[in-house]
Amino acid sequence: MTWGALVIFVITLGLLAVALWGPARLRRGLGRRTLVMAGGVVFPVTVLTALLAYTLGPGWRGGGAEARVHIEVTGEMWWWRVRYTDATGRLLFETANDIRIPVGQPVRFTLRSADVIHSFWVPQLAGKLDMVPGRATTLHLRAEAAGTYAGVCAEFCGAQHARMRFSVAALPPDDYAAWALGQAAPARAPSTARLRAGQALFERHCMACHAIRGARSDGRSAAAAGVLDGPDLTHVASRPTLGAGLLPNNIGTLAGWIAASQQLKPGNRMPSFDRLDSDALLALAAYLDSLE
Repeated sequence: MTWGALVIFVITLGLLAVALWGPARLRRGLGRRTLVMAGGVVFPVTVLTALLAYTLGPGWRGGGAEARVHIEVTGEMWWWRVRYTDATGRLLFETANDIRIPVGQPVRFTLRSADVIHSFWVPQLAGKLDMVPGRATTLHLRAEAAGTYAGVCAEFCGAQHARMRFSVAALPPDDYAAWALGQAAPARAPSTARLRAGQALFERHCMACHAIRGARSDGRSAAAAGVLDGPDLTHVASRPTLGAGLLPNNIGTLAGWIAASQQLKPGNRMPSFDRLDSDALLALAAYLDSLE
């Protein structure tokens, strides 16, 4: 696309130079009806049609085959809830801001919004598609090559719109199957005193909003009671980033996010837990960092 734009730019400058400084015979030729129609109608229609096909083409990948992977993505201010389901809609597992798909297989996305209009866009895989509250839209795609593809929200949705990112990792089918199997499993029980202390802190401070499958309480009763329902953290340590692409995911950034989420991403719905002492904060971060 860049080279095409460069060619059009050079041609335009060339025609402008002829119109301003060219011989009289060439300047008169620029006004001929045939040239005006070719340059003013036929050429723009051809270029715009090609650009439309180029933009929409990725979104058609996989649309002609039955999807083998079903993913529901819900845009929320300012993160992405990602739910993997079977063909009937039964939940298999849930993650956040981290999407993984098998290479060469059709994938069906069901896109929703929990609050305002968002727009799901993975430029290298598919055209952007709006996510409108109260509606579900469908996107089919297929990744032809392994790799990690950046995704963003392409519709202004509030103060942290620019910090609402996600990634799509296209994996070889065997690697994808192993990852999905691990994600569907419950969290591992803590194996040390420090991790058990972190789990106790999590259950005391965090389970009103967050779930960890396999823990003593999964936090979803809070959601049913109208309490904020935050990201599922069952395998949070396996995700590449925190805060929807804001920070790399490691024990240090986990501690920083817990203590200062409002300073790092003002206006997000998680309060800063800045009253935890350093030992408690590090124990909680270590527990979360163990959930791979």
